[in-house]
Amino acid sequence: MAKFKIATPAGASFSTHGGSYDYEMEPLDGIDAAIVEGPTDEDGFIKFAQDADAIYAKGMRFGKKIIDGLPERCRAIVLGSVGVDSVDVVAATARGIPVTNCPHTFIEEVADHAMMLLLASHRRTIEQDRMVREGRWREGRPALLEIPRIMGMTLGLIAFGHVARAVAKRAKPFGLRVIAYDPFIEELVMVEHGVLPCTLEEVLAQSDFVSMHAPATPEAEGMLKDKHFRQMKKTAVFINTGRGPTVQESALIKALSEGWIAHAGLDVLEIEPPGNNNPILGMTNVTLSAHTASASARFDPARKLHVGRELALILNNRWPMSCVNPAVLMNTKLRRWQPISMERGPNS
Repeated sequence: MAKFKIATPAGASFSTHGGSYDYEMEPLDGIDAAIVEGPTDEDGFIKFAQDADAIYAKGMRFGKKIIDGLPERCRAIVLGSVGVDSVDVVAATARGIPVTNCPHTFIEEVADHAMMLLLASHRRTIEQDRMVREGRWREGRPALLEIPRIMGMTLGLIAFGHVARAVAKRAKPFGLRVIAYDPFIEELVMVEHGVLPCTLEEVLAQSDFVSMHAPATPEAEGMLKDKHFRQMKKTAVFINTGRGPTVQESALIKALSEGWIAHAGLDVLEIEPPGNNNPILGMTNVTLSAHTASASARFDPARKLHVGRELALILNNRWPMSCVNPAVLMNTKLRRWQPISMERGPNS
């Protein structure tokens, strides 16, 4: 038996292939630790995790019941994703358990995907493809003659985290004017990125493209409603590469079907995968992808290595790098080790 038990639900996460934990174990080399798979139901996992030193959270939701059932010896809950909506962070904080994520691993891929959806939606790529395949070659050019060129148009960002900043960087060479709304970010940060700080109302009213980047927090759930889509231009394109539940999908469907906005490029939906009764699937003014914005050849290696690094720090009684509830760290037995302030993590 290994000295440290890292409990995790059986199976893979993110619909990727299962296999070994070689990447996660690489940073754990020299530490007597083992990642052990257990049941995927709440009661079964709680019983299985009673001797766990850490939790590798994947493949299921870790709600209050599971978190309250974890043993005192559990040092952290470690995620291999940017989003932390699969873990009840409030419950973990109440228990004094640090929760970590991968805040920087997939930034570039998601920003690329957001720009892809923006350009594909604006230039009606899917419609153009369909015209060619259906022998409607001559219809392609007239359709685009009604669309303005992208240079000089306005991109509005809702939230200005790492992905939104990377999107802004990509948008500038296309000649887009970039504005943003984020009440939790200093305006000077936006200015440093060449982005104009605005209110939410200004972003919605002025933007030709509105790109949603708000995290899936309880406060942001259903953030965009009917009244927000009504404030947008009728020619506007709505992009979402963040989380589906941050938007009231019924309001988005109404906006698209009644012409409040022109188009949407969506990587995320309220319920995933969507049921066949979701009207969005039949809409020709929607460009879709299957929550794949973060996917690339480096996806699994990068996130799993990050998980391993966090676990190694925690099992060596050190603060993790990417704690989403850092207030708990001072009350744990883990010690601060970073000699200087870090760009990310609890010391930033």
